[in-house]
Amino acid sequence: MTGTVLEFDEARGFGTIRGGDGADHFFHCTAIVDGSRRIDVGAAVHFDVVAGHLGRWEATAVSPVADRP
Repeated sequence: MTGTVLEFDEARGFGTIRGGDGADHFFHCTAIVDGSRRIDVGAAVHFDVVAGHLGRWEATAVSPVADRP
């Protein structure tokens, strides 16, 4: 799935991605593929969606669009 990073709190390590389907998905910095634990607000990203710890869908395998074919 593709989407855009809506917000990211670097100090707390989590943010939100708006998917192409219009749904917002929480993500934790450990879900960022390159290991940087940081991503820019407004970045276009690819991601997968999995059942999260809090009973809601979360984004995982988050990477900038340029990093995946």
